[in-house]
Amino acid sequence: MTATWDTRPWPALKERQDASLPDRFARSAAERPDGTVEEVLGWLGRRRAQVPFAVERIPFHALDGWSSEPGTGNLVHRSGRFFTVEGLHVRIGEQPGCVEWHQPVIVQPEVGILGVLAREFDGVLHFLMQAKMEPGNPGLLQLSPTVQATYSNYTKVHKGAAVRYLEYFTDPSQGRVLADTLQSEHGSWFHRKRNRNMVVEAVGPVPEHEDFRWLTLGQIHELLRHDNTVNLDARSALAGLYVPGTPGALHSDTELLSWLAAQRSVTPIRSTRVPLAGLPSWTYGDSSVDHEDGLHFRVVALSVQAGNREVGHWTQPLFEPREQGVVAFLTRTVEGVPHVLARARAEGGFLDAELGPTVQCQPGTYAHLPATDRPPFLDRVLAADPSRIRFSALLSEEGGRFLNAVSRYLIVEADESDAPFDTPPGFRWVSRDQLAVLTRYSHYVTIQARTLLLCLNSLDA
Repeated sequence: MTATWDTRPWPALKERQDASLPDRFARSAAERPDGTVEEVLGWLGRRRAQVPFAVERIPFHALDGWSSEPGTGNLVHRSGRFFTVEGLHVRIGEQPGCVEWHQPVIVQPEVGILGVLAREFDGVLHFLMQAKMEPGNPGLLQLSPTVQATYSNYTKVHKGAAVRYLEYFTDPSQGRVLADTLQSEHGSWFHRKRNRNMVVEAVGPVPEHEDFRWLTLGQIHELLRHDNTVNLDARSALAGLYVPGTPGALHSDTELLSWLAAQRSVTPIRSTRVPLAGLPSWTYGDSSVDHEDGLHFRVVALSVQAGNREVGHWTQPLFEPREQGVVAFLTRTVEGVPHVLARARAEGGFLDAELGPTVQCQPGTYAHLPATDRPPFLDRVLAADPSRIRFSALLSEEGGRFLNAVSRYLIVEADESDAPFDTPPGFRWVSRDQLAVLTRYSHYVTIQARTLLLCLNSLDA
């Protein structure tokens, strides 16, 4: 890529950037050169064809380095690191409305890094994205952050190669932080898991590598519309880039935060880790751990070979959902300001309820129930007129821990009959700008809602 570097002294450049950072994000979002998306898709296809990948299902006893812990049946790694698969007893709410259940859960107390490196080319911010293989991804290889690594990985517990570009996210002198926050992961499958979501602007030239490519935010927005192309971790890290819209909101910031605090107070989350073996309602077999009703998800094991990862071969357990999910925001415009209908989601792996999508579920779980017992707004989303669907794409969840976990992500325009401003309990209209600002702080916006925010931002340019 031919580029003109900004050669002004770093302090002067930093002062200018501090004042205009949202404008720089907006300019990058507006840059969508013709033909680039097709070129990037071709590059991903070539990397997929050139680098050998293989994924095979195996029984639990064939896991190398993993074992069923005596006494608990928990799946643990011999290093004592990475993660464990355990049981979880969850209770949410107070009596008489308390709900409870048991489930397997991934326990990974380490804080990983989801880091995207940024650099200006010809006055426009570009972001260094990686063609990265994850065993659970459909198509295996997707567009990922510059660095996507657990603490065990980047400290080389696996005794593999070093993580490229890691120094930009662990050494402050290497660049300028544009975004940095600890964010929750999937509360339905992880127990209190957090990752450090970072965007760092590099100082000076950055070494190139064939598995990495510089893209504008606008190009990434376009690639979001292509099924299973931009991975979950990239979506999560980039959602925190605040691109301001029209000011104003149906509810003030204070009212919104007060409402969320009230929701958290009436839905306390009490979760207790318990043995995986003998987990009520679950069957522990030779090759999977399954729910007795055949619903929700199951725990499986894989053998993986990858030609461009820090380790060329490994085995691991993963969670596999039973069906494709639906994740959606209903949207309405209030005096020219876009709003989304957010739900306060109290998930078993969360510390507290967070702002999530209007709808987030596996529809088949509720197919046998009457409409009054299905998730609110699910039927309206599924039956939405195509003319009201502003965004629709199949996007996979985290491919390092989840196998074939794909959801249809939707943004659907609503009206008073679909979604009134007088919302049911647990729902609140939130302006896009309010949601964007809250992504700069920990434990306010779920990872699915962060993806939808990025999708919503992609509609503007």
